[in-house]
Amino acid sequence: MTSQMTSSPKSPTDGPVADRTTGGAARTRLKRPGLAALATLTVVAAVAGAAPGAGAASAASTPGKPQIKLIAASNSVTLTRSEWAEGVFLQLGTYVSVDNAPLEFQVTRKSYKDPVVAKQILRDGKTTRTKTLPAGTVDDFSGLAGFLEISIKDASGAEVVKSEGNFCPNNASGRIRPDAPSTNHYPQSCSTNPWTLGSVWGVEKGWATNTTTWDYDKPVDLPVGEYTAQVGVAKKYRDLFGIPDDRPTVAVTVRDEPTDGGEGLATSKSSSSTAHHGGHGGHGGGHAAQSAPAADPSAANHHYGPRGADAPTPPELPQALIDRGTANHLGDGPGHTDGSRIAPALKANSKRPTGKAGVAASVPKPDLRSLPAWDIAITDGEDGDVAGKDYLAFSANVWNAGPAPLVVDGFRKPGADLMDAYQYFYDADGKQIGYTPTGTMEWDPREGHEHWHFTDFASYRLLSADQTKEVRSGKEAFCLANTDAIDYTVKNANWHPENTDLSTACGSQDAISVREVLDVGSGDTYTQYRPGQSFEITDLPNGTYYIQVIANPENRLQETNHKNNIALRKVVLGGTPGARTVQVPPHDLINAP
Repeated sequence: MTSQMTSSPKSPTDGPVADRTTGGAARTRLKRPGLAALATLTVVAAVAGAAPGAGAASAASTPGKPQIKLIAASNSVTLTRSEWAEGVFLQLGTYVSVDNAPLEFQVTRKSYKDPVVAKQILRDGKTTRTKTLPAGTVDDFSGLAGFLEISIKDASGAEVVKSEGNFCPNNASGRIRPDAPSTNHYPQSCSTNPWTLGSVWGVEKGWATNTTTWDYDKPVDLPVGEYTAQVGVAKKYRDLFGIPDDRPTVAVTVRDEPTDGGEGLATSKSSSSTAHHGGHGGHGGGHAAQSAPAADPSAANHHYGPRGADAPTPPELPQALIDRGTANHLGDGPGHTDGSRIAPALKANSKRPTGKAGVAASVPKPDLRSLPAWDIAITDGEDGDVAGKDYLAFSANVWNAGPAPLVVDGFRKPGADLMDAYQYFYDADGKQIGYTPTGTMEWDPREGHEHWHFTDFASYRLLSADQTKEVRSGKEAFCLANTDAIDYTVKNANWHPENTDLSTACGSQDAISVREVLDVGSGDTYTQYRPGQSFEITDLPNGTYYIQVIANPENRLQETNHKNNIALRKVVLGGTPGARTVQVPPHDLINAP
């Protein structure tokens, strides 16, 4: 959500990271909201006035057409200013409620040379229709562009904030009536990974989704005081979806952060708590809650990124209620790209496989694909790198295009430093039908890792301008996790992967077996800022180079296709030792340096 100030409050800082040369140190001062509470959604139900079945009775009669309204959970909220945020986040407690039929979208692009296109999915019995949304409704995969209109006035009636906000249908959600579907069928966040290819957005029938999206680099600098906020839906969306022009008004109190160190970002006067959707830094996917980095000045020497760092980046979206499982929808079913398939349980096999290793050629296998590097920056070394050297840091992702999950189990012999790794294969019913040895897992004792890594999953190289000479290389072992939703429209995509962060897999030092999974449609992002990951470039001549990302470099993992495992990203190095620079040209339509 971006804001444009119209009077004394200054405009929020632009740009994804305040200080690129320090590896994103500006992200280290963020605190997290508290744990999820259901009180918020109880208020939503009360405001909506929905007695059992009332929503269904009053819904629009057109079959398959969702009835959409903008509602407010509370008449008043309190927003807390904290020094680390340099303002407040506009958590105003407004929700988009949906009834009569689910609100569902499929958002795709054919390639990185093509724009993003969104289609609304309308289901009526066994009939499924699609409606392509007009140009300008989506810019990327983060949500419907310019959906919200927000106006905030001070006590004198002067407008001090005029803002437009995107709407992610996959945001914090919950039921508005007790007879609505009990579980959330749709993914739990909208992807902000620049290389996303396909997303599914949706709100269940009888559910409401919070309109607040976090942008930690753009708080609104409202002074302490009393305000009035009015939130509405832009006319083009009211016309497109038949939304009434309701504009909830919310009284807003802005206060300074309590001196007792309380963590609430925003607490409504109805005592409803804020919540968060934890994970690896706004790259999509449902993530488990994690603790935030402390507001410690010494943390400025660390990079908090999606992976390979001391702690994950704060979440992209607040999460008032996290649901697992699937709901039944007309037109859905096994084998469709509807998120109905569930990954094998994360519990590792307790014993090594027996019998002859092997798997038939016809058995479904994963398809690992590399994405071009991004989040590219010059750093001066972190956590063990050589002081005074220049490093080229970046983020890299390998994802699974399916149609089967990548499942790797590690088994440890008593007293051994390595685990023997095996890849497992399953039929359409989830029955194990084969396995094959596939290398090793090793314990990584470095700070910020401290878990079991599967070796030879990916490697990184810095190539010369003609791509014939390798000037720097780095091979990394991985703890596999589904950090990013890359394409949830592929066959057998799992919209609710379980292992979405390092707390759900990877094992402890005394583990005797570990299971690591990369599910269909998801990718695993590592931020290459830690020792041995970034490229040391102090003595490299200025000029053009390519960052090469290679998935499955030793071909130890069985895949459906080994020809799409390499991705390149062009970079141009300049400057002098101690003051190196990097320019990152766009990759087709993707301008994500």
